[in-house]
Amino acid sequence: MWSKKDLKYMRRALRLGEKGLGYTTPNPAVGAVVARQGMILGEGRHQKAGTPHAEVHALRAAGDAARGADIYVTLEPCNHTGRTPPCTHAILQAGIRRVVIGTLDPNPKVAGGGTEFLRDKGIKVETGCLRDECRLLIAPFTKHILTGMPWVRSKVACSLDGRTATRTGHSKWITNQQARRSGHCLREISDAILVGKGTIVADDPQLTCRKGKKAVKDPIRVVLDSGLSVDPSSRICCLKSSAPTVIIGVEGKSTDEHRQALEASGTKVWFTRPDGQGRVNIRDVLRMLGAFGVQSILVEGGATVHGTFWDHTFVDEAFFYYAPLVIGGKDARPAIGGSGAVDVGRAIKLSKMQHHKLGDNWLVRGLITDIDSFWS
Repeated sequence: MWSKKDLKYMRRALRLGEKGLGYTTPNPAVGAVVARQGMILGEGRHQKAGTPHAEVHALRAAGDAARGADIYVTLEPCNHTGRTPPCTHAILQAGIRRVVIGTLDPNPKVAGGGTEFLRDKGIKVETGCLRDECRLLIAPFTKHILTGMPWVRSKVACSLDGRTATRTGHSKWITNQQARRSGHCLREISDAILVGKGTIVADDPQLTCRKGKKAVKDPIRVVLDSGLSVDPSSRICCLKSSAPTVIIGVEGKSTDEHRQALEASGTKVWFTRPDGQGRVNIRDVLRMLGAFGVQSILVEGGATVHGTFWDHTFVDEAFFYYAPLVIGGKDARPAIGGSGAVDVGRAIKLSKMQHHKLGDNWLVRGLITDIDSFWS
C-alpha cells in the first residue's frame, strides 16, 4: 500500500515526464522527484537524448539536501553507460535513502539491473507505484524497443453521430478551439503524423504543430499515396521544417519523373508492396517508420485511412473529440471507414477509458493495446 505522499510525488514525477513526450526519442520520457519530510527538494525530467536523465536533473536541483532523502522516478534508473553515465551511480553518490520506481525497464536486456544494483548497495528500492500510469507514459518506447514498430494513436474529431464532414464535404470547424488545441498537443507528443492523399488534395494542409507563440517541434509528416500523385507544389512538400515530409507509394504504380519532382522539392519518397487491394501496405509502412526511428504515429487521415488501421487492428490508442452537433445524412462523411466488424461481439473494445471536458466538447480516450502484455 502506497502512502499519500508516495502517490503525490509519483504523480508529480509523471507530470514532469509528460513534458518530455515527443522530445526524448529514442529515449523514453521520464520524470523524477527528490523529497524528504513532506518537501520536494529537487525535480527534473529527461529533455533530449544525449542529455542528463531525469534522476540527474532532480539530484542536481536537490544538491546536498538529497542525502538521506527519497527519490521517485517513473522508470527504473539505468545501470549502464550509454551517451550518459549510469543513473544508479548518481543516486548512490548522492546518498539517497530510498528509491521509489513506477515501472521496471521494459528492455529485457537491462530490466531489473538498476534495481538489483541499488539493492546490493544497501539502498531501499520499491517498485510499482502508479505502475499503470508510468507504463502508459513510456508505451511508445516500450512497443518500439520490443517489436520495432511504432505506437499508433488514432485521432478523430466528429459530431455526436460520428460524422467528420457534411455531405458536401464541409468540416470547418466541427470541434471547438479547445479541442483543436488539444489535437495539436497530440501532434507535439508524436514523432510522426499520418494522413492519406485525400486529405492533401482536399485541404492542402501543412500538418505542423501550432500552439500559439510557443516554439514546438513539428512531427514527421507521412502521406499515403498509392499512385504517388501528390502535387510537388503542395504546401506539405514545400514546407520549411526541421522534420521531413515522407510520401509513401506502391511499387510500380508511379513514374520516375513524378518521384524525382517530389524529391526535388525536398520530400522523401518511399515504396511498399501492394496490399490485397493494391494500396499501400500499412504493415510495411509501420515497419519502415519504426526502422527510421519513429516510436509514435498520430493517424489523422480521413475515413479510408482510419478504416484501414482499425480493420487491421494497428491502432494502439484512440482519441475521439466529440462536438455537440448532429450532422445526419447517409452521405455525410463517417469518422471510420473500412469493412468494420461483422457483429457487435467482434467490435474492437477499448479499455482504460478517460473522459475530458473541453468547453462544450468532449475528449474520449482509450486503449486498444494491453500495455501490460509487453511485460508478460
